[in-house]
Amino acid sequence: MGKILDRIKFNLFPAFRGTGARIDEISDDYRRIRIRIPLNWRTRNYVGTIYGGSMYGAVDPIYMIMLIKNLGSEYVVWDKAATIRFKKPGKETLFAEFRLDQREINEIKLILRDQKSVDRIYTVEITDSAGTVHCVVEKTLYIARK
Repeated sequence: MGKILDRIKFNLFPAFRGTGARIDEISDDYRRIRIRIPLNWRTRNYVGTIYGGSMYGAVDPIYMIMLIKNLGSEYVVWDKAATIRFKKPGKETLFAEFRLDQREINEIKLILRDQKSVDRIYTVEITDSAGTVHCVVEKTLYIARK
């Protein structure tokens, strides 16, 4: 029940809600999140496709939140940089799936035993229901021990 409530609260949060996207699924361990970006009046741009800002805004906070939930309160996580590469206009509902495995979490903790901070790069593809890639976003996150 907790993840359902988290999903509802996240979808109602004004900054995320404004993107027009919605979180469809959050795994119990916060290591998998799936979002959808519908083509509708809120996300449609001047030429009738999904606005690039909606695509980016929809994926912007996800890896940061996943890392915060998985690393715990002993760590600080901040977005540092991002790149976005548009491949094909979004003329239908688009999706993105975010994954974070235990190996990655362990590696971050191991690195931060000897270093003050570390930057990690995560890539997510925004696809249609057939799996065609419409956009690729690369996020650089800054992670440090508090």
